[in-house]
Amino acid sequence: MNMETNRIATLTLDDGRTLELPILKGTLGPDVIDIRNLGKVGLFTYDPAFFSTSSCISEITFIDGDEGLLYYRGYPIEQLAENSDFLEVCHLLLNGELPDAEQKAEFISNITRHTMVHDQLARFLNGFRRDAHPMAVMVGVVGALSAFYHDSLDINNPQHRVVSAHRLLAKVPTIAAMAYKYNVGEPFVYPKNKFSYVENFLYMMFSTPAEEYVPNPILVRALERILILHADHEQNASTSTVRLAGSSGANPFACIASGIAALWGPAHGGANEAALKMLEEIGDVSRVAEYVQGVKDKKYRLMGFGHRVYKNMDPRAKVMRETCYEVLKELKLENNKLFELAMELEKTALNDPYFIERKLYPNVDFYSGIVLRAIGIPTNMFTVIFAVARTIGWVSQWNEMVADVEQKIGRPRQLYRGAERRDFVPVNKR
Repeated sequence: MNMETNRIATLTLDDGRTLELPILKGTLGPDVIDIRNLGKVGLFTYDPAFFSTSSCISEITFIDGDEGLLYYRGYPIEQLAENSDFLEVCHLLLNGELPDAEQKAEFISNITRHTMVHDQLARFLNGFRRDAHPMAVMVGVVGALSAFYHDSLDINNPQHRVVSAHRLLAKVPTIAAMAYKYNVGEPFVYPKNKFSYVENFLYMMFSTPAEEYVPNPILVRALERILILHADHEQNASTSTVRLAGSSGANPFACIASGIAALWGPAHGGANEAALKMLEEIGDVSRVAEYVQGVKDKKYRLMGFGHRVYKNMDPRAKVMRETCYEVLKELKLENNKLFELAMELEKTALNDPYFIERKLYPNVDFYSGIVLRAIGIPTNMFTVIFAVARTIGWVSQWNEMVADVEQKIGRPRQLYRGAERRDFVPVNKR
């Protein structure tokens, strides 16, 4: 990583003092002003939601929102989604390089051997109500993994971190499928080593003891792409939460549970569910023009369009759009009402100056909800699928953070605007 700096930003204070702040240059993206010296003169920056603050140095994911670029370790997301499989991408994110054939086989074997969960953990689910939201179950059960796997909790031991990473990657899909089965009142299905990672997940979700389950390769590939496209996305809310929790020295299972909790928020992990709900509210192709006008009149919200980061086309959206076609064709749902609605809404919005000027292009969430529903995944499991995908990103970011010699416990500052000093008054004198 290029951390050389030969440029300086000079800050001049109103009392005449000056402070030199180094300008750091990354491999890609904008330069960054190193403001750590501000604290020495009693100053701090004010940046709500940290939109202009780099919280860490990372080599994992790069996003250029203006150009519509998303790279994992330098590889464009489109290339990985089209040519790779999920575990290969997991190896890339975790270890920095795509594996060769031998490394890939070893990595797959390691993950496969960890897909089972402790039997007591299965009983732990019985403490939840049957109608508990699957994300509530995920937060509790993933966090509880640390109570079952004591042999890999030393975060300063690199081998322990590897074992924990493999366990999380392997067990989160099993727990997710168990949360679904518990919710619908069906028996838990244990993983089978003969299946691939994604095949196993679909098998644990949808098979029953009554009949043989045969994975559909088109649906497997579709879910594979969804997992790849959502595997990491730089320093978003949930990833930042994982890093902040991890900075205290918390064990990896607790850190990933904190990420799941942050992802649960509708502004983060619930976007595809919101887009699907919007299509259902529109109801019919004949209402699209009316709805679009309602969006322009601030009467309705257009979900699944635009992105906080991408000011151009979301690079994941094109892949997801093609996947949507493939799945609906395979399931003979080409005339699917929601998909027809989505295509008409997309066409109308992309040709309307209002949306063009505001760069409101369809994002990945606009299509992924349709695909997930077609596969048979219920709406309350959408964010769980997101968590399954993002686990590898969280683990990779956590691992990078722990190994960073510059890492300290996270401690944001604040601009205080509360009461000034005042003395306590006894209750009978107030």
